[in-house]
Amino acid sequence: MRPVPVAWHLGPLQFHTYGLGLAITFYFAYHYLRRRLRDNGYRYDWLGTTTVLVVVAALVGARVAHVLANIGSYTSQPVQVLEVWNGGLSSFGGLALGTLTGFLLARRKAPELASSVLADLVAPVLLAAWALGRLLGPQLMYAGGGHPTHQWFGMYYAGQVGKRLPVPIFQAALTFAVLLIVWQVERYARRHDLAHGLVIAVAAGFWGLNRSIEEHLWLAYPGHAGALAVQAIGLVLCAAGFGTAGVLLRRSRPGRRPGRVVPEPGPPVAPGRPAPITTGAPAAGGD
Repeated sequence: MRPVPVAWHLGPLQFHTYGLGLAITFYFAYHYLRRRLRDNGYRYDWLGTTTVLVVVAALVGARVAHVLANIGSYTSQPVQVLEVWNGGLSSFGGLALGTLTGFLLARRKAPELASSVLADLVAPVLLAAWALGRLLGPQLMYAGGGHPTHQWFGMYYAGQVGKRLPVPIFQAALTFAVLLIVWQVERYARRHDLAHGLVIAVAAGFWGLNRSIEEHLWLAYPGHAGALAVQAIGLVLCAAGFGTAGVLLRRSRPGRRPGRVVPEPGPPVAPGRPAPITTGAPAAGGD
């Protein structure tokens, strides 16, 4: 299969397929998160301008992290730092700055929405957007393939010689599998009234593990500092995510979810007599 064109023209204007794919991905993420906020009873009037700022922060963070991890390639030609159409965005950098920006803005614009609740609502959105973004971004960009291969599933990518592992497709499939797991964890947490933060913790654990494995097997070259950093960060994120999930599961108790109103125990009721009216008291703890 020949590579998809990485750029196309509309009159005097030139558009890059990679950028168009990212724009569609961000638009999808905005609408998915908006629906999840609405379905869970939270207002979403603050989400529009916040999403625009998150997109800008994510792109800046992704580019800065990539340049820092590959600084030796840019010192001789610093102008290439701005040539994002040739590839070069770090997923960890984009997630770090974009997520931080989003949570800071949400805390200011929607203070009634606890950060742990928002994190659980955002987790499936990030996974779904990542899977879609792999197919509409790196799969369609310059030098988007992985290691050379002679296997039947190898594909041709612009800027790379010979057939390459279709890593973006592999990444999308693995991330979708994690998304299915996270959806099940979310249903389980709601059914058993578990603590907030469990969903995002499980998502971070699996995604970090995936990111480290795929970088090592399909993308990394021995001794490359940037690739080693990605693998290490992925393992740290994996350990932090699963470790946090374990702590939250141990602390969770049925009916004692932070913020839930639990009726105070009343006096014993004799057979045949109506139960006394009791008042509700908030459970211990909070988001």
